[in-house]
Amino acid sequence: MARTVRFSELGDPDVLRVEEAPDPAPGPGELVVDVAAIGLNRAESMFRRGTYIEAPTLPAGLGYECSGTVSAVGPEVTRFGVGDRVSVVPGFSMNDYPVYADRALVPARAVVPLPDTTSWVDGAAVWMPFLVGYGGLVETGGLRAGDHVVITAATSSVGLAAIAVANRVGAVPIATTRSSSKAQPLRDAGAAHVVATAEEDLVARVLEITGGRGAEHVFDAVAGSGVADLARATARGGVITIHGLLSGEPTIFPTETLPDLWMRSYTLFAMTHDEERLRRAGAFVGSGLRSGDFRPQVDRVFAGLDTIVEAHTYLESNAQVGKIVVTP
Repeated sequence: MARTVRFSELGDPDVLRVEEAPDPAPGPGELVVDVAAIGLNRAESMFRRGTYIEAPTLPAGLGYECSGTVSAVGPEVTRFGVGDRVSVVPGFSMNDYPVYADRALVPARAVVPLPDTTSWVDGAAVWMPFLVGYGGLVETGGLRAGDHVVITAATSSVGLAAIAVANRVGAVPIATTRSSSKAQPLRDAGAAHVVATAEEDLVARVLEITGGRGAEHVFDAVAGSGVADLARATARGGVITIHGLLSGEPTIFPTETLPDLWMRSYTLFAMTHDEERLRRAGAFVGSGLRSGDFRPQVDRVFAGLDTIVEAHTYLESNAQVGKIVVTP
């Protein structure tokens, strides 16, 4: 029997339960992973509460990201074999393939090889944030060397990965966080500048940093009313990419200033559902892992599926700097 995390009602972390289920059997295009580590993402908290872009079909499992060893392969799977070290990347519905378990059934198209030099914990923490950062900034955003990029919610795992991606292409990352108490960890992560939005004027500070031009790119995880200030901090012809909805507010194009800019949304699925895009992203992230430029910052590791309520409570506290991981 496998152990898996399920919930039968929407709500706080305490709706999560650890249950036993029959061992999964792979069908065509599927494989089974003996899970060594699970990476937690804000999307899963929103899924549990019913505020995600997809509604859960109750009772539901959850989880997008894990690392482990292939234990079984189904028909039509040719790229992986039993015993392979792999990471699972978000490229499916959590209603179909939840990975909060000690043994998970996943589609082979959402699996990437895990280098021998990368730990299980890092293998569960690296792909979601770095694929979002690469896809939103480079693949579709066109970030170039010398560009300034404002990165909101920068202490999140995606924010920290975006800083690393910006540095790798020669751009200038400007990290934002509410309090200056998190400024030093952001500088340590490679941020060229840090703006504490509860203590400083975001627009004035970004204009100062950029010599009055504004930033060529904004990579925003918050959305909502704050986009108006981000628009005023964006260079003429610049791009605001919204990849998250942490504010929970409607987002309206800031027409009061008629800014000359592009505003677009981005989700990881645009890439993970496209085999060629995912191949390019995997090459970019894999290269960064091998060079040492990319290494996920893991804030805390919770041991055992029975800690999942505690781990989700911590996830929603916003106290972390980096990724939260659970080892089954």
